[in-house]
Amino acid sequence: MCRSVELRQAVLARNDDGARELRAELAARGTVVVNLLSSPGSGKTALLEAELGLARARGVPVAALTADLATENDAVRLARSGAPVKQVLTDGLCHLETAMLREHLAGWLPQDTRLLFVENVGNLVCPASYDLGESLRVVLASVTEGEDKPLKYPTAFGLANLVLVTKADLAVAAEFDEAAFLASVARVNPGVEVLFTSVRTGQGAGVLLDRALAVLDGAEAHRPVMAGTPGHGHGHTHGHTHGHAHGPDAGHTHGPGAEHGHGHDGAHAHPHAPVADRS
Repeated sequence: MCRSVELRQAVLARNDDGARELRAELAARGTVVVNLLSSPGSGKTALLEAELGLARARGVPVAALTADLATENDAVRLARSGAPVKQVLTDGLCHLETAMLREHLAGWLPQDTRLLFVENVGNLVCPASYDLGESLRVVLASVTEGEDKPLKYPTAFGLANLVLVTKADLAVAAEFDEAAFLASVARVNPGVEVLFTSVRTGQGAGVLLDRALAVLDGAEAHRPVMAGTPGHGHGHTHGHTHGHAHGPDAGHTHGPGAEHGHGHDGAHAHPHAPVADRS
């Protein structure tokens, strides 16, 4: 058992080193990575397709890389946005790792890309432990998945910079308890911003794009959390000096302390510490 833990720590440490390097390299060329995590069937692909379309309409250079165990179905859907898209087939691996991401970006990612959206494998366990060099980690949960989802997957939700609730148009039919869900999120990640979306009705359209652009412009990805929150340990700091014009927020903010500051010095904090029990 001890040997297994040591091996896991070594793998994660190596991945973290690679993530720091990749983050710095992409930041140097003006690219921010957004890592999207969720369970299968949350509506992640539908929301990302809509956000890519909005980005293209606004003239924002975006690209998307989507990972699945099999099929290229999601890449076909995302490509309808007109953005550059690449499918990664993991051949049974339940998550992406930095080395895999780097390999697939080489020779493919357009040089002018400002936002790279990574649609991780549908899974809230393994992907939560791997930093991919992202500057914004977004966890999605649909109203049909249950209000206690954050409590069942505290690492995934505890490391999120932003939580998006999808399929909000089904909330009444699913008897979704919004207050209970927000309380669950607050227990594992106090102060994180929670926004409600529906691709079908257009609720929250553009919120993901706006948050990503804000981080690109130098805003903090996530306000400081209380000590002892699961999954939070050390952080990484890096900066951007690129200005972008983008539209006003289209979503609604829930939960305490969900404000986001916009600085002028180009620095923002990256708080990912993929596992809480690394020491």
